[in-house]
Amino acid sequence: MNTIITDTDFETDVADAPALKAPWWNNLKYLAVGIVFGIVFVKAEIISWFRIQEMFRLQSFHMYGVIGTAVVVGIISVWLIKKLKLKTINGEPVTFTPKKFSKGQVWGGLLFGLGWAITGACPGPLFAQIGTGALVVIVVVLSAIAGTWTYGYFREKLPH
Repeated sequence: MNTIITDTDFETDVADAPALKAPWWNNLKYLAVGIVFGIVFVKAEIISWFRIQEMFRLQSFHMYGVIGTAVVVGIISVWLIKKLKLKTINGEPVTFTPKKFSKGQVWGGLLFGLGWAITGACPGPLFAQIGTGALVVIVVVLSAIAGTWTYGYFREKLPH
């Protein structure tokens, strides 16, 4: 039975995106950016379990400064994209669609924060932590994947 979902809360819709044919090596640029991003995370101590615990215990401003800077950069970036009507690397217009608020976002945020506080790891730096030799973080990555799968499985039954 085919169901058409008309009211979705998806962040992006790629159904109408053009099918771009590019060689596999065209994706190496993303690998390079990811490696540089990971090095920056390590050097800035963003992946440090101790820094994350300091943040949640309100003992240090370090992580709040990093997160605050990221928020400001994001706000300025979105403003510039809208003002200058910038396009993607493939020439497509960048569009922003409003997202409805729901109480599920609050519960999801609390669950996310709880997992972050317990594991000392946000999803962003997980791979950088593994890259530094903290192989126990593989358990956190697998748990994050299991949680994402579980959400996808029960998504239609959850309040949105």
